[in-house]
Amino acid sequence: MARLTDFDDIGRDYYQSMAMPSFATLRWAPAKPVHQSRIAMISTAGLQRRGDRPFAVDSADYRLLPGDVRAADLVMSHISTNFDRTGFQEDHNVVFPIDRLNELAADGVIGSVASIHYSFMGATPPAKLEATARALAGLLKQDRVDAVLLVPV
Repeated sequence: MARLTDFDDIGRDYYQSMAMPSFATLRWAPAKPVHQSRIAMISTAGLQRRGDRPFAVDSADYRLLPGDVRAADLVMSHISTNFDRTGFQEDHNVVFPIDRLNELAADGVIGSVASIHYSFMGATPPAKLEATARALAGLLKQDRVDAVLLVPV
């Protein structure tokens, strides 16, 4: 994990000055048991399918990752020069654990795996992502997703 002390002055200033939004406290919604739940993943690894438009600095959009995407078709367009891609290059499950999620479904630990997953670019200011996140929540509801595995990178 990168620490602020690992960054140069420009990087440190960028992250320290990033405004963090405040959200109202809401009650938790009752959840289905995990073994009955449909699960989707949301990653911040800047993943895309080969041929998709790469992410740009401060991208507030996402890329669709079908559940049956081949590892060879995944590209990481994470823009940070400080980001070590070695783990991803050795095993895509480090940042997109689709194989592990499918195993959990096959073993009955979770109910099912969503057909579509989503990737954002990390280090985007949270306030800039709010409208996109609300729209994505609607897509997850349409896909009958009960829970989301957040994969921060």
